[in-house]
Amino acid sequence: MQWYNPKALVSTEWVENNINNPNVRIIEVDYDPSNYYLGHIPNASLIDWKKDMNDPLVRDIVNKKQFEELMGKLGITNETTVVLYGDFNNWFAAFAFWVFKYYGHDDVRLMNGGRKKWIEEDRPLTKDIPVFKQTIYTAKEPNEHIRAYLDYVKSSLNYVGIDKILIDVRSPKEFTGEILAPPEYPNEGGQRGGHIPKAINIPWSLVVNEDGTFKSYEEIKQLYEKHGVKEDKEIIVYCRIGERASFTWFVLTQLLGYKNVKVYDGSWSEWGNIVKLPIEK
Repeated sequence: MQWYNPKALVSTEWVENNINNPNVRIIEVDYDPSNYYLGHIPNASLIDWKKDMNDPLVRDIVNKKQFEELMGKLGITNETTVVLYGDFNNWFAAFAFWVFKYYGHDDVRLMNGGRKKWIEEDRPLTKDIPVFKQTIYTAKEPNEHIRAYLDYVKSSLNYVGIDKILIDVRSPKEFTGEILAPPEYPNEGGQRGGHIPKAINIPWSLVVNEDGTFKSYEEIKQLYEKHGVKEDKEIIVYCRIGERASFTWFVLTQLLGYKNVKVYDGSWSEWGNIVKLPIEK
């Protein structure tokens, strides 16, 4: 069966064929922006996840005005087809995808397999930095339906297992509290290890193949249904800082078509640091 939103996911071949398409803007989104300067897809711009997707002072994603300014700087209009890809298996590209949808951008896509797959296929790379004409971009009001905050998650705990599902998408060792952070990158985690009470652990990595591309629709749907994750419930996903949760949000909403999924982007870095919040190991 085809993905719920087949436009949301494009192949490396599709991207290479659209490198010079004026209606397409290719964006690399990295946790480590130095990767971009080592070589990137021709005509691809850079979004630095920490600097560009997050407010410099408030623990929050960029606000509407900041997002509009970023889009204008990148030469993106409301009609532009935006293709996102990046390091760490597209974790941060998926976070950016979620932010684009939060502010109502219509046509945004993820490149299947990310930066790693592009390089492994020996597709063209450049160190040239593209410059695009500044645009005026008008974002929509934030779509709070796809986001959950601390108080909402706390108030939802009484309903988890009834009409809500809380999914921790981190690794099993993070879920049990054995480790506070994945080994791939530095610790930004909580003071305590463990997970939010009543959460179930479905690691993000279970939906991808060795090359970083997504498994089939049938495999992914079966995985979530095996854990009781179905469309008739509200689903809240979290990880440590929101990036892997956004990856799973992409899978559930864009690939499977689940309508009621929220990212708790405060995630464990918030929950695991607040005094007196309940933790399970």
